[in-house]
Amino acid sequence: MERLIGTVSRGVRAPIIRAGDDIADIIVTSVLDAAESEKVELRDRDVIAVTEAVVARAQGNYASIDNIACDIKEKYPDGTFGVIFPILSRNRFAICLRGIAKGAKKIYLMLSYPSDEVGNHLVDMDALDAAGVNPWTDVLTEEKYRELFGIVKHPFTGVDYIEYYKSLITDAGCEVEVILANDCRTILNYTKNVLCCDIHTRARSKRLLKANGAEIVYGLDEILNAPVNGSGYNADFGLLGSNKATENSIKLFPRDCQTVVDRVQQELLKKTGKHVEVMVYGDGAFKDPVGKIWELADPVVSPAFTAGLIGQPNEIKLKYLADNDFAHLKGDELKAAISDYIAHKDNDLVGNMVSQGTTPRRLTDLIGSLCDLTSGSGDKGTPIVWIQGYFDNYTA
Repeated sequence: MERLIGTVSRGVRAPIIRAGDDIADIIVTSVLDAAESEKVELRDRDVIAVTEAVVARAQGNYASIDNIACDIKEKYPDGTFGVIFPILSRNRFAICLRGIAKGAKKIYLMLSYPSDEVGNHLVDMDALDAAGVNPWTDVLTEEKYRELFGIVKHPFTGVDYIEYYKSLITDAGCEVEVILANDCRTILNYTKNVLCCDIHTRARSKRLLKANGAEIVYGLDEILNAPVNGSGYNADFGLLGSNKATENSIKLFPRDCQTVVDRVQQELLKKTGKHVEVMVYGDGAFKDPVGKIWELADPVVSPAFTAGLIGQPNEIKLKYLADNDFAHLKGDELKAAISDYIAHKDNDLVGNMVSQGTTPRRLTDLIGSLCDLTSGSGDKGTPIVWIQGYFDNYTA
């Protein structure tokens, strides 16, 4: 009988992972135990994915707010600088801000509006329209913002982020002035020293600032990009991708992940004879239609993956074929015609009408989003995701 199930994504439970644990061995053992428990066999081209959080935990990749403060003092010796375009997040940025403020004397906090880079809203766009505010050109002081919009709390968290971030800075003994603007160069009217906290647009922000007279410019990717007093670090991403660990420490994005995925692939091949693909995943890349959050607060969806996950899908749209090329067929004839078309499709369908409507994204971004949704971010206890049938098509 032909197989009737396509892609299956399973969350795999694993033990609570601590610093120093052998993460590759835990992944292999957890997958093999799950396979035995569920009476499911690994297949070639299955995907085994592990969340970045447990990889970083096993590495012990942690740092304190004091480590952040020390690096900030080193990079901004006079203590006065702009902090621009941070995301609005208690988990992602608030604790970083505490460390930044602890290493500063005065911060000019410049927030983008109506929302941050990943979609967390300070104010509704309709409210901007009603107030006659143009977010592309208008610069708002905190006083003007309050005059126009009053106290605006995030619909999901109930937090007034302007007040919250101000309090974190002042509680650290640092002076603060808040500005709302969307042109990074606006900060140069207040200070020539800038810390760019945007994630995906950071290279552009740094380039524009340096070209327009900024003197000291760093990004979050350059804070804790090397150990500070024995701290964790990430040479590529610094503080980007970090999360709150305790009230005074963060877990950084994991480093040296390629060795982990390669080892898992090799060990599973040795133990099962199956060639699987392996990846480390962080945030997915998808937008919440209600909260408007884009989700991708990590610098990349996947910091490491095996070679079989390079590229993007090369798929045809079944309904396009059914409605056009084979509109005159039905039943078994239609199935046979489409199956034959798939079997002989071009290796590169970019620009071909039969691929219109398929998802033009990288495999790691698509699979990472599936993994993020499967594992969740709460108490499911499934930091490993086992995907089968992702590379199947209608013929197999």
